[in-house]
Amino acid sequence: MSESNELTGPDAIARVKELVEDIDFTMLTTHDDADNLVSRPMSTREMDEAGDIWFFTADDTKKVDEVEADRTVGLSYLDAKGMRFVSVAGTARVVHDRAKMEQLYTSSLDIWFEDGLDTPDIALLRVTPKEVEFWEPAHGKVAMAAGMLKALVTRDTPDDTMRHGRASC
Repeated sequence: MSESNELTGPDAIARVKELVEDIDFTMLTTHDDADNLVSRPMSTREMDEAGDIWFFTADDTKKVDEVEADRTVGLSYLDAKGMRFVSVAGTARVVHDRAKMEQLYTSSLDIWFEDGLDTPDIALLRVTPKEVEFWEPAHGKVAMAAGMLKALVTRDTPDDTMRHGRASC
C-alpha cells in the first residue's frame, strides 16, 4: 500500500466519523460472564465532536450487564458493497441523559422502544474510541477491482487499491 493511501491522526478520525455515520450498523462486541467475545448488531445514532459514538439500548439487556462488568468493547462496521470497513476499540458506558436522548431519538426507533423516550429503562450507550482503523477503496470500487485483476494476472501483490487509516484517540 502506498504511503499516500495512509491516513493518521485527525484526518483518520474525521474519515471514521463519516464512515460510521454512513454505514450505520455495527457489530458491538463485549465480553460475557465466561469471558467469551459476543457480538450483536447496533444502529449508530452519531459520532459526536468529542469522538464518542452513541447508541440507544435498554437497561435490562445482557449487553448492558456485560458493559457494566467490563467496559472494553469493539465495534465492527462493514459495507460489503462499497468495500468499506471500520474497526473501533474503545470503552463503553451506559448514559441516562434525557437531553441527549431527545437530540438523538428518531421515530425509526419506535420498533424497539414502544413508548418512545418514555419507554421504561431506555438508555444510551456511549462508546469512547481508543483506537480506530478503516479500509476503503483508494480510487473507487472499479479501480480497485481492476487493480486486483491485474495483480491476479501478473501475480504481483496489489498496491494502491485500498486506503487505510489508523488513529489513537
